Amino acid sequence: MDISRFKHKYETHLHTSEGSACGRCTGAEMAIAAKEAGFDGIFVTDHGWGGNTAVDRSLPWREWVSRFALGYEHARETGDKIGLKVWFGYESGYDATEFLIYGITPEWMADHPELHDATIPEQLQIIHGGGGMVIQAHPFREEDYIPEVRLFPQYADGIEGINATHTNHLSKSHKSNVWNPQAIKLAHEYGLPITAGSDVHSTVMFGGGVIADHPLTGPQDYIDLILGDEPYLLTDGDSIFDRDGNELRNLRP
Repeated sequence: MDISRFKHKYETHLHTSEGSACGRCTGAEMAIAAKEAGFDGIFVTDHGWGGNTAVDRSLPWREWVSRFALGYEHARETGDKIGLKVWFGYESGYDATEFLIYGITPEWMADHPELHDATIPEQLQIIHGGGGMVIQAHPFREEDYIPEVRLFPQYADGIEGINATHTNHLSKSHKSNVWNPQAIKLAHEYGLPITAGSDVHSTVMFGGGVIADHPLTGPQDYIDLILGDEPYLLTDGDSIFDRDGNELRNLRP
């Protein structure tokens, strides 16, 4: 495969301090860092109410959503100024089993409070109702905060097979050489598409994400790319893989 034509890179898993308690930098700071790192666009995927959110869970739903979206909004405002596409997403949590949600807006989320108490199967149905996509995030990660590895490929549109936090040389946490291959194998077993993202929490950009051969204009373009048949590349910032998770090139000297 001629990978030189794939020039448009998108960060699909990024946290801010406004939305994620584990985030260390603001949405504006993350947007600037992503632009400097060569990304064409980013999804802000802060931790929702079922995960390590930075927003008071006792707030009324609409107020919670409004505050939760601040990291995205600040990143988008900055992105508009510096030429970076910024799109909304979030990372839902079910006792540390997590999913990346794409293709909905904060306004749509605010109109659907049933998301708050939805089960994993119900989540897929609700998100599909809004035209969105559900990806199980880092399904094989093992950490103290994860009680057990739980797999839900039947309730996801795809699998995050390349999580740069696991493998990138700049990452200082969640390191493993086996979790990504396990996730790729899971995707193959269920015939699901594979995505990649950095899971980055600070302005130290790992460079992970999805690389397209054409610019994406919005979340729907990303969904169409992942769920369609067109080729795309995956990267953890250190290596490039094809859409099936096969390594094509090592980027490190």
